[in-house]
Amino acid sequence: MSQPIRNAVTLVVDGREVVAPEGTMLVDAAKMGDIEIPVFCYEPKLGPPVGACRMCLVEIEGIPKLQTACSTPVRDGMVVYTQTDQVKEAQNAVVEFLLVNHPLDCPVCDKGGECPLQDIAMGWGPGKSRFTDPKRHYQKPLELSPLIAIDRERCILCYRCVRFSQEISEDEQLVLHERGDRSFVGTFDDRPYIAPFHGNVIELCPVGALTSYSYRFRARPWDIEQAGSICTLCPSQCNVAFTVRDERVMRVLARDNKAVDDGWLCDKGRFGYQMLSGSERITEPMVRAGDGSLSPVSWEEAIRMAADGLRKAGPRAAALAGGGTSNEEGFLAQGLMRDALGSGNLDSSPNAPDPQLLSELARPELAAKVSDLDYAGGILVLGADPLHEMPILDLRIRKAVRRNGTRLLVATERPSALDGGAATDAVRYAPGEAIAFIESLAGALGAEGYEASGRYAKDAAAIADALRAIPDSVIVWGERLWRRPGAVKALHDIARALQMHQRIGTGLLEVPEESNARGLREAGFLPETGPGYRTAAAGKGAVQIRDGLASGDLSALLLLGSDPVRNYPGGETWRRALASTFVVAFALTEDESAKHANIVFPAESHAEKEGVVTHPDGRLQRLRRNVPLPSGVRPTWWALAEIAEALGTNVDYGTPEDVFAALCAEVPFYGDTAYEEIGGRGLRWQERDPGSSWVPQPTGGGDGTGVPAYAPPEGEGLVLGTYKDIWAAEATRRNPSLRFLMPTQRLELSAKDAKTLDLANGDPVTVSADGSRLEARVSVRERMRPGAAFLIEGTETDNANLIATGEPRRITVERRPEPETNGSASGGGGNGRARVVATPMPAEGAR
Repeated sequence: MSQPIRNAVTLVVDGREVVAPEGTMLVDAAKMGDIEIPVFCYEPKLGPPVGACRMCLVEIEGIPKLQTACSTPVRDGMVVYTQTDQVKEAQNAVVEFLLVNHPLDCPVCDKGGECPLQDIAMGWGPGKSRFTDPKRHYQKPLELSPLIAIDRERCILCYRCVRFSQEISEDEQLVLHERGDRSFVGTFDDRPYIAPFHGNVIELCPVGALTSYSYRFRARPWDIEQAGSICTLCPSQCNVAFTVRDERVMRVLARDNKAVDDGWLCDKGRFGYQMLSGSERITEPMVRAGDGSLSPVSWEEAIRMAADGLRKAGPRAAALAGGGTSNEEGFLAQGLMRDALGSGNLDSSPNAPDPQLLSELARPELAAKVSDLDYAGGILVLGADPLHEMPILDLRIRKAVRRNGTRLLVATERPSALDGGAATDAVRYAPGEAIAFIESLAGALGAEGYEASGRYAKDAAAIADALRAIPDSVIVWGERLWRRPGAVKALHDIARALQMHQRIGTGLLEVPEESNARGLREAGFLPETGPGYRTAAAGKGAVQIRDGLASGDLSALLLLGSDPVRNYPGGETWRRALASTFVVAFALTEDESAKHANIVFPAESHAEKEGVVTHPDGRLQRLRRNVPLPSGVRPTWWALAEIAEALGTNVDYGTPEDVFAALCAEVPFYGDTAYEEIGGRGLRWQERDPGSSWVPQPTGGGDGTGVPAYAPPEGEGLVLGTYKDIWAAEATRRNPSLRFLMPTQRLELSAKDAKTLDLANGDPVTVSADGSRLEARVSVRERMRPGAAFLIEGTETDNANLIATGEPRRITVERRPEPETNGSASGGGGNGRARVVATPMPAEGAR
């Protein structure tokens, strides 16, 4: 379905003529005329209004009784009154009723000064109370979760938090207990509310009933400043507002942008700010001594030493960039490597994207944007798990299915949180066999050069029939499909077969593994690909860089916020390679790769950086400095420019805006974009008139030549796949509030394989492959494909990347003795309950 076109209607509110789109709720239409109608329960993000609080009662001509403005759609010629005696009497009564049991503790309430109840009581309340009896009391505050405190005495039963849990995140954990005046919000059996998005209820609460432990009693509204930027902790790139006090980030709030995040945040983005001022942060340049310790040096000395080491390596140098790297930094770094060192060995992904296909898939006619999901007739999630990889996209897909009846199709290696909402049975292919399924799907859709055959022919035919019946469909696909370029070529041909290039509101939307993966590609931070997807000199990708460092063919490595030891397949090989290499690292903390760096420069956080990043759908977004840089920290773009100058390259940039202007000059489709044009909401370059600026590659897409056909791994045993867990991240490890969520390693198996191996849920096992081994606990999953097993990448111990290679491989699973430690049954040491809830299983099983 396409986005509906709504006609404008004219109505009169308090004598003022207002023009609003047809179907707009009266409370929103009144705002368009600068007229405020008070509300408590109404929040457009939560979906259809419920009219629970009755605060928005208004008088409408022709209707004898007062009506709720939040649930009354406007119509042409409507005449509305919000200031009559009848309306005021009703509003006074509602406020007085709410304050019957609400404690008058505003001076010590964390919401005081920014509380809607305070504002409404002053503006629309009677100003006094006739109630003299004792108020209702509850034990308070209670721990709703390790991150949120609940004060039930303050709750006004607006249902916002319950509706979020039931209808938005669909974790279905929050409910209303009891009835009448004894009603209260809680969870079943008082279990802790643990879910990836549960922090949003703090912001939704219109009173001080739900507060954050990490912000509670830290500041008052008159002590703080609010400033906006972008969260770069995952590819969602949510728009955020930082609460700043005494030049420190104290809180992170959502900054509504319907085109990006719908006004929601995941808990990693909301609570992942404590590391910005943590004691583990690197705040000055450091040089590693012979005994492995780091010693501070001046910026001038560190830049000279870095330039000397890189100059010595010359074309044998390489560079890797992480997702927090801005477009400007990526542009400067690729220029440093190519122009100053003569090296094309640079990458921002371990998945080896094909340059020609990248150019073709970036074409505006094939690219879907996030908001297209809202009105798509169907969504195919292919080789991706949005909950773990791009969390806000998970909420967006659920919203489309719930509100608009969008037909959801899922085809993945591993069970995902969206399986239960799929219109047909979710397709489960074996690890590494995405190419077989996608090529079969292309054949079923009639794409030239493909046949609907093989073991997935029946599943592919069912998906193809569904896609044919849904003209306005969006395909959401995971970056890991690039590990088999033939799979992405087939996906491109599927889009052409469905004629997505000839329709509006359809297309392909990639879910990258790193936050600014698309921006770094557009800036030219890839081998063989320069700025603007232009062809560049040949170079090595991530896997070849790893092997080159290990063999000695490469002798220096520049790391820009990248941690390949932890995040890339073959982590142990990376560790050994870095140990014998000259490494220059820009890092926020001493991560697993920075531990091997000869020179470590302090990096900026996303709250301190100026620059531009690119959303996965192509939207350019501004990073803005919200807090000053810590003493001793300088901008990364400046340091890169200084290193380039020391290497003899003439770069004359005074600000990040100067660097972005130079980048735009190299990227035709950016054109003359300026910081001011990007603004606070971002700008999709695809929506500007491209004119002749879009210069595609000579061919219509890569053909996957030179890539061997996929063959299942030889031998006996389960086929191993790996995945990124939302909490297995450096942000979880470095933030005290989130540390309890860090998962311990688990081996996911089907019930059939667990029975064959005589294993039960929670059993300790040893997983080995080709001499490498790690320890895990068994997690028996529904909807798992028999013969497949999955481990988590990025865990603090027993990281799956220790034995993963990026390709499927056979593993051996052996039961090991139960360790004799407290809390062992939880799958890790420490607090048993915390270890159990550290996994995102409650959210995944919500449907």
